[in-house]
Amino acid sequence: MALLRLLSLPVRAPFLTLLFCVAVVLGNHWNLVQPLFSNARGISPAMFWSLELLQVFTVVVVCTIPSLVMRQFSMLMAYSRFMTLVVNLFVVVTVGIYVLFLNMLSDLLVLTSAVLLARLDLARIGISLRPSTSVLLMAVIVFSGIGLGHVLPNPVQGWFAKTLVPA
Repeated sequence: MALLRLLSLPVRAPFLTLLFCVAVVLGNHWNLVQPLFSNARGISPAMFWSLELLQVFTVVVVCTIPSLVMRQFSMLMAYSRFMTLVVNLFVVVTVGIYVLFLNMLSDLLVLTSAVLLARLDLARIGISLRPSTSVLLMAVIVFSGIGLGHVLPNPVQGWFAKTLVPA
């Protein structure tokens, strides 16, 4: 019975399927823009994928267990005024540099929205998981989608472009 409930999860919570599809599209998109970043900014492919996957993991953790993250962050901020100033400056400078120099912020905002919608859908059907299980579930869905999108061919070239979009 538990296996049947697990297999019916994409039907009962369609935003999980949407999250997987968003991850596939992002994985394919990042596979296509990776050579551009490598050539234009001198970033190696391994470094590009490491940074992208680190960003994705950060988004999944922050969006999946915000109460635990915020509780730890608040405890750090309540420690002293000096720590509050240091943390605020660090966050503002880091986010500012990130927004100014990376053009992929929109990709992460789309992924963030999809993760939050998937969490909302799980709550709607009454599934409440422990934070570690929830992070693991979302990470498996997102990283498997990115992996599948990475191995998919370029949609602009090949059979799709020749058959469906005549020149």
